Amino acid sequence: MAAESSLRTGRKAPYGLLSPGILWLILFFLVPMGSLLRIALSEKPNAFLPDYEFTWKWDNFSNAIERFQPELARSFGYAAAATVLCIIIGYPLAYYLAFRAGRWRSLLLALIMVPFFTSFLIRTIAWQTILGADGPALAVMEVLSLVPVTDAIGLTTNGAFLNTPEAVIGGLTYNFAPFMILPIYVSLEKIDPRLLDAARDLYSRPSEAFRKIILPLSLPGVFAGTLLTFIPAAGDFINAELLGNVRTGMIGSQITKLFLRESNYPEAAALSFIFMAIITVGVLLYAKVLGTDELAA
Repeated sequence: MAAESSLRTGRKAPYGLLSPGILWLILFFLVPMGSLLRIALSEKPNAFLPDYEFTWKWDNFSNAIERFQPELARSFGYAAAATVLCIIIGYPLAYYLAFRAGRWRSLLLALIMVPFFTSFLIRTIAWQTILGADGPALAVMEVLSLVPVTDAIGLTTNGAFLNTPEAVIGGLTYNFAPFMILPIYVSLEKIDPRLLDAARDLYSRPSEAFRKIILPLSLPGVFAGTLLTFIPAAGDFINAELLGNVRTGMIGSQITKLFLRESNYPEAAALSFIFMAIITVGVLLYAKVLGTDELAA
């Protein structure tokens, strides 16, 4: 009997260990999500008051999609562009840190983390100054007579960096690049150098060793970095507000406007649910394509 009781207790132990996390998810995720869904299915009887009534109004979802379709498309487009740029910039840097930095590795990692010591808002305002009409970026372009070239390739508009989609994408790339670099660096650092030695012993070219060994083993870092970059970038509105204009608005700006300025809680909640649903479906598809088996390794 004692052995049977001990066995039952052992089987229940994992559930006991999981209970704090499950309780946390219920209180701070499921309950707020349920409340948000209730608001999304409500109706606002008075346009000037923040009151609403639960009426199972599914039209809020279709109205939100119809009204804010351009902002949804821009949000995911800007986030995707910023994510690709973060991979292009971050992967070589992470590779250098993992395999070539040597004694400079700690210093370079610290430099990557330094921006986190400053507020996200202040960093974006700094870029507003850098890219402004009197900022150093435009001054350098003018000295080098490159403004016509940057206008032609779309990097600037009428000789201005600010208030353009490129400025918003650049701000997103700068602010979220560390979230891409660090996961990729961790994946690369875990690779056993003896695998590369074995590849050389088998007369494998460096490009083949990278393609067949390093890249596949670093994909979990790319996957994690993509999620950490794309999801917050798609929901960001600070870069669009400070570096863009009314034609570069993102979905986060519209949700904020609906909640805080128009007090249109039902439509704001519906738009939030639509955004989360699209993100969830996209992440699941991306995970299926890339695979996540190595993430737990």
